[in-house]
Amino acid sequence: QVQLVESGGGLVQAGGSLRLSCAASGSIFRLYVIGWYRQAPGKQRELVASTNSGGTTNYADSVKGRFTISRDNAENTMYLQMNSLKPEDTAVYYCNAEIRSRGAMTSSVYWGRGTQVTVSS
Repeated sequence: QVQLVESGGGLVQAGGSLRLSCAASGSIFRLYVIGWYRQAPGKQRELVASTNSGGTTNYADSVKGRFTISRDNAENTMYLQMNSLKPEDTAVYYCNAEIRSRGAMTSSVYWGRGTQVTVSS
């Protein structure tokens, strides 16, 4: 059973930084596309950043230059470094990954359960 667990969320003042982590566990063969999403109350869930196995990254316009997505394939862990945080960044952040399990012929998409990020001002 594959599971994603986020950590690193919390309360931070505007202008501060946080690093979110998402650890994948279980019988994992390979992680493909990974991403971070966020959802604020009353708003749609939106893509924040994503990266594929080749290292290509994509960022939402609102976070370009401030957030950085990365991955540690050896540890099956992905990160979101968030700098210069703004109150508008307040949301529940979710990790997402396309993963092929050992023994499986196809991959599946998994979601973490979310971690709260609150930016005060």
